[in-house]
Amino acid sequence: MKVGLIGFGMAAQAFHAPVIRGVVGLELACILERSGNRAQQIYPQVRVARTLDELLSDPEIRLCVIATPNDSHFELAKSCLLAGRDVVVDKPLAPTWKECTDLVALAQQRRRLLTVFQDRRWDGDFKTVRNLANCRALGEIVEYEARYDRFRPEPKPGAWRERAGTPGVGVLFDLGPHLIDQALVLFGEPQTITASAFRQRETSQVDDAFDVCLDYGRLRATLRARILTFAPGPHFMVHGTRGSFFKHGMDPQEAKLRNDNPPRGTDWGADWGLDPEENWGTLSVVGQPISRVPTERGDYRGFYANVRDAIEHGAALEVSPEQALRTMRAILLAHKSSSLKRTVEWTQNPE
Repeated sequence: MKVGLIGFGMAAQAFHAPVIRGVVGLELACILERSGNRAQQIYPQVRVARTLDELLSDPEIRLCVIATPNDSHFELAKSCLLAGRDVVVDKPLAPTWKECTDLVALAQQRRRLLTVFQDRRWDGDFKTVRNLANCRALGEIVEYEARYDRFRPEPKPGAWRERAGTPGVGVLFDLGPHLIDQALVLFGEPQTITASAFRQRETSQVDDAFDVCLDYGRLRATLRARILTFAPGPHFMVHGTRGSFFKHGMDPQEAKLRNDNPPRGTDWGADWGLDPEENWGTLSVVGQPISRVPTERGDYRGFYANVRDAIEHGAALEVSPEQALRTMRAILLAHKSSSLKRTVEWTQNPE
């Protein structure tokens, strides 16, 4: 299946291009890079287009992947759907609720696949937490906290994600979709959302940190991101009626994909996605000795393998349009809660 990749910034270079090429049955056939020669240098065998029309001129391109700034997602996805292509959009789907719902409606009308690149569902540590929740190893979960801690004291010069006045910028739009999507997969829709998106760096023009609390009644899911955390705390902290689970360290896949020698083909090695033993989580259960829990193997190729199977064989999408809308509702309600400085109901208008 031929794939056209739209955009060749960090997301495309570090995630989409190598992951697409890592999936059997997918061919990265064209990259849309409006200027520069980076795509041609890295993938000399792949056709490079300078315009969307040029990319879409190849009728054999079945799947279009949009990895561009957030404010361009709607128009690009709309054009690809109208051209009869299936579409993957890098998270988030679009910056506004109307744009998101319009895209989902258009995909349904055109009978085209539309999904969002929620690759963090294929993080090994999240798969581990999901398994513990499913088998009720902790009993009934009453508190869940997930956080992304990074240390970037200064904004990256010229980065669109940190440019004030542009739709869909800031860390809540950047990292929020990962944490929120994972929580919704685990626990479903909350009753209310209480959130605060704020700035910690003196030079930040947009939010560079957030706290989001999803209230489920007895259960609270707290999601946090920080850019000024030199010594990170636990990535996951889960408490239940029978015990607790703590997990430090991030999934190793991103670091390997962003290094100078990422995988280029389908053979990623036998140790791909394996978490070092020293990073395994700690499980404490009432009446049992504390134990280390081996982290499940992570593999982002699972996302695109599922997309391939959905297109070719009608398999159910792991990240459905309805789930994409649910995640966007949560992000927009979190921004609304932060702006109004109060708790908001899940059922209210997200904008």
